[in-house]
Amino acid sequence: MTFSGAAVPVAQLLGALEAQAASTHAFVSLLVVLQLAAPALTLVLVGLPALLDRPLAERTTTRLVGGAFTLAFLAGLVTLAVLAMRGFAPEQVHLGTWFAVGHHDATVDLVADGLSVPYVCFSTGLCALVNAFAGKYLHREPGFTRFFVLLTLFGTGMNLMVLAGSIDVLFAGWEFLGISSTMLIGFFHERTNALKAALRAFTTYRICDVGLLTAGVMIHRAVGSGDFERLFNGVWPNAHCLVSPGTATLVSLLLVFAAMGKSAQVPFSNWLPRAMEGPTPSSAIFYGALSIHAGAYVLLRCEALLDAAPLARIVLVVIGAFTAIHAALVGRVQTDLKSMLAYASMTQAGIIFVEIGLGFRVVVLVHIVSHAILRSLQILRSPSALHDRHELEAALGGHPGAVSWSVVRLLPEGMQSRLYRVALDRGFEEMVLSRFVIGPIWRLLERLGGAELAWIDWLGTRPEDRRREVVGRRMQGGRR
Repeated sequence: MTFSGAAVPVAQLLGALEAQAASTHAFVSLLVVLQLAAPALTLVLVGLPALLDRPLAERTTTRLVGGAFTLAFLAGLVTLAVLAMRGFAPEQVHLGTWFAVGHHDATVDLVADGLSVPYVCFSTGLCALVNAFAGKYLHREPGFTRFFVLLTLFGTGMNLMVLAGSIDVLFAGWEFLGISSTMLIGFFHERTNALKAALRAFTTYRICDVGLLTAGVMIHRAVGSGDFERLFNGVWPNAHCLVSPGTATLVSLLLVFAAMGKSAQVPFSNWLPRAMEGPTPSSAIFYGALSIHAGAYVLLRCEALLDAAPLARIVLVVIGAFTAIHAALVGRVQTDLKSMLAYASMTQAGIIFVEIGLGFRVVVLVHIVSHAILRSLQILRSPSALHDRHELEAALGGHPGAVSWSVVRLLPEGMQSRLYRVALDRGFEEMVLSRFVIGPIWRLLERLGGAELAWIDWLGTRPEDRRREVVGRRMQGGRR
């Protein structure tokens, strides 16, 4: 009697714990969906009237966008607090299945854990800050509404990529980032340089996106789904890989290739300084803070695969170190403030790649957040900083002082001169790419285009006309 009587309270306690866990899961699921739905709904509310040629007033637009990002930020903070009380155990949010064919399926899953939620918090917070700045910076600009439509598209894509629980959802968010950032580079479409910079960035993105798309195909082939929980299990950053080392290495190398484009790693880095052709607010949020770290986030999300792929980690360290040195050297000779900040961002992105390759996880997340906040504020401050500099020079009657000290000054003068030449030519990166990569590919495409035209001409010619043409050529050859 005593034993059975004691079992009743235990069963009741277990039932209460299960009910509490279910209610907590439902609450976290609602918060996660809210973080994604807030900017997505604002995209519709701002974009649809503009599409109908009845754009909202500037103040209404900025209030809607700012309110959406603030709501998503607060939802992220609450989610972070709930997860912290539970030891950052991941919460899966299943929104449905896109399609299923045989043993393959593509699910729409979101995940809230110690990596995604902090990332959402600082990304939505920065978007809210940029929204407040851009409302005044772009006042009465012809493309005012277009900017905020693209900003909300970017915020939706960023949260979708960060909260993704599968490679399929991550790829969708990744593409939203790419198209929104490209269109904001070419925001001032009346400028030729802005359009060329946008096309350069778009081309770089599309080339490197092949790596992410191929990685998704390999993941589906290996585990029959794109869900991350089939690739690795455990609590981030201590997840364990569930696939073979060979598959992990191949997928990791493809992810590194994809990350190189978004994070402007050598040799895919020359688009970043040109991306500053866009408005200052978009430069701050895209190329100083969030977009440039999208590649690093993907690598952090798949850190268990990197742990099982030493070759990919070595490649990461080499690429990151070379990019950091290259960007630090070239950035020293830039004459405009935005280009200097672009190369400074590239330097930090390279260092972050090195840290990921060396096996750091939490340190990398802290580095990303701190660098993103600092660089955003620097880029937002850059126009007024230039104005203050000019006023200072006018007050002093000349240059205010000597340039800052650099470790390069410790080198012999001859080597300093050679490094200066290399830095002025941006490390000869563009020359090497044009001569040995773009040039041969372009000539190959021209030959293929000529062969295609010849094939079309041959198909469009009647057999008797082809025989008559051949006979004519032979007769001309005999006369010669």
